[in-house]
Amino acid sequence: MSGQNSQSRRAELSPPGGDTIAAMATPPGRAALATIRVTGPGSNSIGAACVRPWPLVPRVATLAVIRNPGSGDVADSALATWFPAPRSFTGEDVLEVTAHGGAVAPASVLAAFVRAGARPARAGEFTRRALLNGKLDLLQAEAIGDLIDATSSVLHRAALAQLSGALTRRIAVLRTVLIDLEALLAYDIDFPEEDDGPVPSSQVSELCKMVQREIEQLLSTLPVAQLGRSGAVVVLAGVPNSGKSSLFNALIGEQRAIVTEHPGTTRDAIEVFIEAEPYPWRLVDTAGLRDAIEPAERLGVEVSGQWLARADVVLICGERVRDRGTAEAAVSGRTEGAVVRVRTMTDRAESEGGADVAVSALTGQGLVALRRIVGETLTVRHPRPPADIPVITRARHERALAQAGAELALFLASWESGALPTTIAATHVHAAVLALDSLIGAVDTEDVLDRVFARFCVGK
Repeated sequence: MSGQNSQSRRAELSPPGGDTIAAMATPPGRAALATIRVTGPGSNSIGAACVRPWPLVPRVATLAVIRNPGSGDVADSALATWFPAPRSFTGEDVLEVTAHGGAVAPASVLAAFVRAGARPARAGEFTRRALLNGKLDLLQAEAIGDLIDATSSVLHRAALAQLSGALTRRIAVLRTVLIDLEALLAYDIDFPEEDDGPVPSSQVSELCKMVQREIEQLLSTLPVAQLGRSGAVVVLAGVPNSGKSSLFNALIGEQRAIVTEHPGTTRDAIEVFIEAEPYPWRLVDTAGLRDAIEPAERLGVEVSGQWLARADVVLICGERVRDRGTAEAAVSGRTEGAVVRVRTMTDRAESEGGADVAVSALTGQGLVALRRIVGETLTVRHPRPPADIPVITRARHERALAQAGAELALFLASWESGALPTTIAATHVHAAVLALDSLIGAVDTEDVLDRVFARFCVGK
């Protein structure tokens, strides 16, 4: 699709003339500051009605008084900044006010703007306008939502890279190669009398395979985003009274698991999400591994088995070699996770060696080393993609790339076998281009945009 067609479609989806929106861009509640934003063709008249002094010097924060245009009452004394179109986030005239925080002041400023002619914005409407006005593409718009929702450094880095346009540029290159491939095929159709067409058929195959490899490389990054979102499952396992719960509390820095001298205290799995490198952990403290008789304890041991089956890393905890050996034997065959043997309670004289790492929940000894070992283990199990490969973060990305890859596989099979005429085989290449178009926002209806922005916060 040409850039002109893409721009015309965006124009069809642009907000109607005269539609000016306003919203708080910061969460309500007790805070030092709050930001209220206005965008649209009526922003200038709203500023003239509510802000003193007016007009403002563009892109210079100015101390101003915000008044309600109906009553003339002062809503707040605030910093106001004017961003005339097109040099603004949305590409429209934008007025941004940084008011005092709290419940009343920002609400009063917003009410003044609504009284002056703005309507309350819907979720994601500011970013949506930036997209429709060509300030962002769809991947970058999604990255803003991902940046806000990021719960780990992995997702934070991926969102920043996507916001910078790294994924867009990658997709654009692939799209250009496929369009060149379409041109070669068109030449082959127009000049069938030429031997092998204008270029050797092997060159067509190699171009197709190159794009397939790139798509597969992008799809291979999806597990990284999934780990960043849900965390790598790190399970503490051991016989009763092996120091699991104490280590769990020490790793998260607070008392979450009950610790007593009585065996079987932990009856159910306790999990917590903690930030770590290279991936966050979904740290799970499980019931002690033993032949339980009491029904509640037996259920706890069964839950332990379920977590072991899902584990990326299992920390076999125990003060003594015998206890660690018993736990490791119980874990054997119940997990595909990497096993790290942890000698616990090193502050006690009875603690015995023979482990991968020695720790003390009481003194903190060995906790840094344990984190490092788990991080190295996760890096081996789930290698990070090269720095120049952007991470795909959404199911939408996966579907579009998988569709493009499937279409290219169909083309390659028919091209190399000669099973279909070139005119028919070429439709698969065009379908792959359309799949990549959908990634960067060359869309025909508002349905896709509605789904993308449904989970955005109001004011963004």
